[in-house]
Amino acid sequence: MHKDSKIYVAGHRGLVGSAILDNLHTKGYNNTIVRTHKELDLTDSEQTRRFFETEKPDYVFLAAAKVGGIIANNVYRADFIYENLMIQNNVIHQSYKNNVKKLLFLGSTCIYPKNCPQPMKEDYLLTDTLEYTNEPYAIAKIAGIKMCESYNLQYGTNFISVMPTNLYGPNDNFDLEKSHVLPALVRKIHLAKLLSEDRFEDVLSDTKHKTIEEAKVYLSTFGVSAESVEIWGTGKPKREFLWSEDMADACVFIMENRNFSDTYNKNEKEIRNTHINIGTGKDVSIAQLAETVKEIIGFNGKLIFNSDKPDGTMRKLTDVSKLNDLGWQHKIELEEGIKKAFNWYLNKRL
Repeated sequence: MHKDSKIYVAGHRGLVGSAILDNLHTKGYNNTIVRTHKELDLTDSEQTRRFFETEKPDYVFLAAAKVGGIIANNVYRADFIYENLMIQNNVIHQSYKNNVKKLLFLGSTCIYPKNCPQPMKEDYLLTDTLEYTNEPYAIAKIAGIKMCESYNLQYGTNFISVMPTNLYGPNDNFDLEKSHVLPALVRKIHLAKLLSEDRFEDVLSDTKHKTIEEAKVYLSTFGVSAESVEIWGTGKPKREFLWSEDMADACVFIMENRNFSDTYNKNEKEIRNTHINIGTGKDVSIAQLAETVKEIIGFNGKLIFNSDKPDGTMRKLTDVSKLNDLGWQHKIELEEGIKKAFNWYLNKRL
């Protein structure tokens, strides 16, 4: 990419897209294009076609997606597969039709089988059954990988797929129902601490309730009280977490320095699994994660693990040797990242 290249970041308001946009601007790429969902509905093929034909971007970061945690993925199954497939199909196809020089498609490590060998190598894709709770989302992302590969092989495009591990950071979703595990823990434990210290005005400011009684009832549905915080599952599953700004740096690095042809062995007759894992190669149990968040926030109550609720996949650790071999490694370790995420959340609430 050149500093004056026209770069479209799809999904620029989300955790992933906002980090990529900030990274581009920091590195001097200022000819960027963004559109809100209200301005451009990427599930609408006609709107997407008109946008690409009018703007003619040189490079595309496809970070737009419908995302959520274990509850949202399991409840809104149809929405997750439909909306993600439509966004991908429209953006990838129009990138081909309008001669985009390079596209980076962002997926998720939930594409790997539920009982995948650890750490998860790119070659383990489609070798076993997916985790049931997020199967629709995972299938959509797998389709995106195969779409990029197929367009590259048939049409000679330069579309690269990357699969980040669990991300967290600025502009994360802290919604108590729909957020991922780390931001959910941060907010729940923070609210529990506020309750334990009788900081009721701060609780009302955070939850937007009119009375503390209403707020307490609402928070109790998510297992939050002055004495304890309930967490779904046994706490035994292990997860890997990557600071979103590190992820963005990896994505821009790949777009600047690598091509589709760098993602597979030229001697193989069948070209597959060309996607690239993005992560730290380190994981932590949910129980350990919760204890770390509790310590950082300073909550003195109990953590209660509800084993009647699903754990999800027991371990999801990425093998990042392919990414490391391409020349990139993460910088922010988990404890530092949690402190940064918590501070961002506090400043956001002001």
